[in-house]
Amino acid sequence: MPEPGQHPGKTGIHPMALVDPRASLGRGVQIGPWCVVGPDVRLGDNVRLHASVMIDGQTVLEEGVEVYPFSTVGYPPQDLKYAGEPTRCHVGARTVVRENVTIHRGTAQGTGETRIGRDCLLMANAHVAHDCVVGDGVIIVNNVVMGGHVMIGDHARIMGSAALHQFVRIGRGAVVGGLCGVEMDVIPYGSVLGNRARLVGLNWIGLKRSGVDASEIQQMRLAFRELYPRSSKGEALLGERMEQVRQRYGHVGRVAEMLRFMEEPSRRGLTRPVLGAAFEKDVEG
Repeated sequence: MPEPGQHPGKTGIHPMALVDPRASLGRGVQIGPWCVVGPDVRLGDNVRLHASVMIDGQTVLEEGVEVYPFSTVGYPPQDLKYAGEPTRCHVGARTVVRENVTIHRGTAQGTGETRIGRDCLLMANAHVAHDCVVGDGVIIVNNVVMGGHVMIGDHARIMGSAALHQFVRIGRGAVVGGLCGVEMDVIPYGSVLGNRARLVGLNWIGLKRSGVDASEIQQMRLAFRELYPRSSKGEALLGERMEQVRQRYGHVGRVAEMLRFMEEPSRRGLTRPVLGAAFEKDVEG
């Protein structure tokens, strides 16, 4: 990526765009009409900003990022404690940001950076708040909103109009159903549904589509049944069940990943399962 103030190679900047001369532009950058690019922005090769896009702050868009009209990236966070500190925003290569998306930079009280991974798709009207970390290959569907400090693992799917509470963690490969209000962490490969999100099983469809071996899926199914039995009556405490699962299935990579996630420090706790017919059906896969 070139140094600030350098605009190497052929760039396509519309005459009605406002690009600060101190901004750093890679080769093949395309900037449409009525876009505004601030002085501390760095755009990688082949970044494309459609009309009416605004990029500000210490913001990096890696190569091939595409941002659609009326989106803003790197603007100040909606945090009353923010006092203009020089915090950052980073969007990974080939990520697509659709119309009306807002991605705010970090805060001094947080990590100081909001970070979106590579090959993500953020659909229209989504909001990524300050200090959030979104992994690679994540899809965030229309109208999803999240509070500050949310962490989303690689290849997770957040369906339309879901709302993620601040400090919530969404594990790798998990799926959050549409209209969910997620107040607690979602385990890797977990599937949650409901107005107040409840765990209904694992993301079996996502696991199959990603090519996970059938034998590993079967072991994950058995481990999940032990972690979250259909009835909690007379069952051991969660910590005891986790130890039993570790002894029996700890050699399975994705099961070990789930257990590590469950043991990590959390500001929100773990999403609880819903019991009954819907849960049993999903557990069966």
